[in-house]
Amino acid sequence: MIIRPSWLHFRESSRVWIEDRLRLKPLIDLLAKKLVPRHKYSFWYLFGGLALFFFIVQIVTGILLLLYYSPTPNTANESVRVIVNQVSFGWLVRSLHSWSANLMIATVILHLFSTYFMKAYRKPRELMWVSGVFLLFLVLGFGFTGYLLPWDTTAYFATQIGTEIPRSIPVLGEFIVRLLRGGEFIDEESLKRLFALHVVILPLITLAVVLFHLILNQVHGTSIPIGIRSLREPIPFFPNYLFRDAIAWIAALILLFGLCLIFPVQIGPKADPFASAPVGIKPEWYFLTLYQTLRIVPAAILGVNSETIVNVCVGIAGAFLLMTPMIDRKARMEQYSSGFTWIGVVAIFYVIIAISLAYLT
Repeated sequence: MIIRPSWLHFRESSRVWIEDRLRLKPLIDLLAKKLVPRHKYSFWYLFGGLALFFFIVQIVTGILLLLYYSPTPNTANESVRVIVNQVSFGWLVRSLHSWSANLMIATVILHLFSTYFMKAYRKPRELMWVSGVFLLFLVLGFGFTGYLLPWDTTAYFATQIGTEIPRSIPVLGEFIVRLLRGGEFIDEESLKRLFALHVVILPLITLAVVLFHLILNQVHGTSIPIGIRSLREPIPFFPNYLFRDAIAWIAALILLFGLCLIFPVQIGPKADPFASAPVGIKPEWYFLTLYQTLRIVPAAILGVNSETIVNVCVGIAGAFLLMTPMIDRKARMEQYSSGFTWIGVVAIFYVIIAISLAYLT
């Protein structure tokens, strides 16, 4: 007669108890059937999971910050100072929230570009691409709406300038500016609106789009780049690839804590709407391409305001991203489209050059 150790018996009974109530086996079997291709570009698949990881960090740290944050011009800056200086590990939570926001935007951009170059938007994954582009717009919206919340000098005037840019958009410009500001200038109403967007509206929309994106990924699987011939044995998603994702998440967590400990996020002086804007004020890095473009173009082109032209070009670029699966005919026929690849290469070089010029000048 074999006597099983008590801990083994406890583990088995616990597994049976959980399975009887949650019925997880069909889900685990479904995940185990999913295979992830292995080839020389497989590394880029990790960035989708990393973006999800940083989004989860954003949710957790955002909820913790909400326990102490007060969204009014009189109390916003002071409440952030209380979080940083008086709440236990409040400075760390705020730094985690800020740095994970930057890393989330960076990984979403990297994930989008890697998907673009591997032509993973082709049939039947068109809606996966469209939802991914929407997620890029949403995380940029998180960055913009969250910037004002500390109500410090730099954030106040940067948001004042940032909300002024859409004014030159034909037809909708004035409406967008008033929608964001709630008036002519950045004031209490603006803070309330951006706060509501940042902590309620955008998270709800993003959760829905992320869920839709993950479901489509499970349904259609992972795309294999066009022209890849040397495929190795695919990896079962559960548990093998999930283990790789976990290693990437741990590495990301180490990087995140390292940035927070070496470069803790500071808070500037409380905003004074009647003061002059700081000299050389610039937006966050993910908006520097737009900022530098507005700086280098002439004030008017053929009698048309340059801001209007730049905003129209941004709209065209966004529409191009959304419509890429529909207009890349070669990819739809499983052929490599070098023209679209060169468009992506030019876009990357332009972004790098514009951001570099913005920091250097």
